[in-house]
Amino acid sequence: MNLLIKLLISSIIVFALAYFLPGVHVASMETALLVAVVLGLLNTFLKPILVILTIPVTILTLGLFLLVINAFIIMLCAYFINEFTVDGFITALIFSVLLAISQS
Repeated sequence: MNLLIKLLISSIIVFALAYFLPGVHVASMETALLVAVVLGLLNTFLKPILVILTIPVTILTLGLFLLVINAFIIMLCAYFINEFTVDGFITALIFSVLLAISQS
């Protein structure tokens, strides 16, 4: 039950950020729910692998490269879901930062 509540809150946040942030487009609330599910799966399975592979760069940038990894995951999610589009890398970076802040 706790997972469903977190998923619903994440989808509402994704939908709201897409409304306020130019360059991020979500077709419907169902798409926002699908984006929340896919982001959760990518963050669970792909992000730890990317973090381990980029440890030297992350250390050199004092952890700021993790923001780049988050933006890459957002763009990968936009690639998988046709109704969710992100116009560019900077937009994905801003979206990922705002999503992380609002989820915590």
